[in-house]
Amino acid sequence: MTSSLDYYYDFSSPYAYLACEEVERVAKRSGTTVGWRPFLLGGLFRQLGSSMVPILDATPQKRDMYRLDMYRWADVRGLPMSWPSRFPMRSILPLRVMVQLEGNDHRNACVRIFKAYWAEDQDIADPEVLLNLLHELDLDGQSLLEATQNPENKAKVIENGEQLFKLGGCGAPCFVVDGDMVFWGQDRLQMVEKALGGWRPAVDG
Repeated sequence: MTSSLDYYYDFSSPYAYLACEEVERVAKRSGTTVGWRPFLLGGLFRQLGSSMVPILDATPQKRDMYRLDMYRWADVRGLPMSWPSRFPMRSILPLRVMVQLEGNDHRNACVRIFKAYWAEDQDIADPEVLLNLLHELDLDGQSLLEATQNPENKAKVIENGEQLFKLGGCGAPCFVVDGDMVFWGQDRLQMVEKALGGWRPAVDG
């Protein structure tokens, strides 16, 4: 039986950016596909009662180490990275776009929007910026943006976050194997791949 893999992400997370292409490689090696689950990270933090921007609330020395670590991982992953001038980012608009997309369209838009923010310093909360990015991918950007106001698309972003909270997720990215085995952090993808191969550590749960 093929294992399932869901990838919960928010464009506001640099760690989710670092995972956005690698998670698909892991899935392909494991003979499965990625279930793309965009959600609002700030909403999850509110449910958890945690800091809304943990990176900024860290001590200066730890914050410097976070940033150094991100750039190192970007180099390992072969991803361009430049800390954006707008941080934190209000990501609700692109997330509502993403819940409308499936398959390769979702994957391609996810990768492009992540890079626009985390490598090119583009304001992905700006509808015109989003429109141009979607047109680059030959998607109907105007229709997708108009549909971000539909109640069902608004609700889907919220539902994804609520589902992750129920599963025990605490940040972005989170990966869920077989619907209930949760891994937090882009540096857990080795464990994700092992779990997709049937690994179940004795200490889990």
